[in-house]
This record gives sequence, structure tokens and C-alpha cells, in this order.
Amino acid sequence: MSASASSLLGVFAHPDDESLFAGGLLARHATAGARTAVVTATWAADTMRAAELAGALQILGAGPPRMLGHADARAPHSAPGALRFCDAPIDETVGELVSHIREFRPEIVVTHDAYGGLTGHPDHVHTHRVTMLAFQAAGLGRLYPDAGAPWQPHALYLATHPDSAMRVWGGYLAATGKAMHSVPDAWVTETIDVRPWLEQKVAAVLAHRTEVERGAVPGLVAGLPAAERERLLGTEWYIRHGAPHRRGA
Repeated sequence: MSASASSLLGVFAHPDDESLFAGGLLARHATAGARTAVVTATWAADTMRAAELAGALQILGAGPPRMLGHADARAPHSAPGALRFCDAPIDETVGELVSHIREFRPEIVVTHDAYGGLTGHPDHVHTHRVTMLAFQAAGLGRLYPDAGAPWQPHALYLATHPDSAMRVWGGYLAATGKAMHSVPDAWVTETIDVRPWLEQKVAAVLAHRTEVERGAVPGLVAGLPAAERERLLGTEWYIRHGAPHRRGA
């Protein structure tokens, strides 16, 4: 995954997912001079978590937040009066994301894998589904004609964890009692050493102070010494999907 010129749009479920799952990749591309941005599916723009997201994206060089404004499946106060992201009509949410893809015109889109990451949060899983559909629809002019001119990104990358990563992550998450989902190592197409951008990634994770204070994964990161942070966050893994193939008439 070249960082030299490839514009990149991340699509993640909640504020902090962008930093935890792809913070190193976002920082790497921004440092190389590429355009980067992040769409966040849940939480309203006038909440504290949205403000924290803005700080994290500034650290990563990913521009201002782009928030779809749906409610978190497990936190109705995240967007009062709005439908949960998982309950919103999927045709509408795909259209919302298509408009961001067509406006930003990224070469690469990054989102959650089909498991929704290690813990399988329903919002992560649904973000994966919506992004897969929007990635294909964005290039088709007869779909969502009011969402802007068609644009087909070159590739979609799914942020994932291989089975071998459980030797590290499992030791931290086993105590939570949550199910953990990983994929066979052979499925991973990109293993990225993000240690050169680890300081930015960790700072972005810790910018999500609400999650630090409530003891979520950013809180776990906050309590670790530097060497352990490097073990946990110094590598990112992705599964690549190419753009739809088009044949001549």
C-alpha cells in the first residue's frame, strides 16, 4: 500500500476506531503528503466525543470530522433523536457514504473487516457492510445520482487482526471476557510497521479522553509503558479488495 501519493478515506463506526485500527496508516499517508480524511458513522457532531475526534484527526493529519450522526447501538445518548446506525435504512446510509466518497475522491478506502474487529461490535460489523456496498456504488452513475459525480476508488482495505496477533492482543483482552475474532494469517495482504508514526497514533488514541476515563481500550493504552504500547499498536494488518473490474462493450 503505497503512501507516496494515495489519497485515503477511513470509514469507522465510532470516534477512536480510526486511531486504534488505522492511526498509523493515516499518519503515514498524511506525512507523505497524501490527502486523508475519516468518516465516522455514529455520535452527533455536538457531543464531547465529536470534539475529541476532531483533536485526534488533527494529530493524524486527517482533516475535520465527517460524521454521519447516527446513534451508537449501545449508547442512545450518542445522537439523541436519531436512529441507531444498525437500524437506519441501509439504502440511506449507503447513500450518505457514497456522497462522502464522491466528494473526497479517495484512491483508497479503509474500514473494519467482516468481523468488525476483535470484539465484533455490531456497529463495526454494520460499518463494514455499508462501506462494502458504498465502495461499489460510488463508481456507478445510475446509483445515488444526487450524491455527486461517480468516483471509483482503486482499492478497499479491511483493518483486521491475524490469528498470530492474538499472542499480543489476547493477553490484554482475555480478562474482559469478550469474544475475540481474528482471521487466518494467510488472508492478510498488508502488514504495516507503523512504529515510525507510533507517537502520533498513541497521542490520537489518548485524545479520546472519554474512552480513557471509562476504561475502554484507550484507557488500557494509557496505562501501558512505552514498550507495551509498541507491542500492542506498532503493527497494523489489512485485507485488500480491488475495485470492480470493467470490461469493454
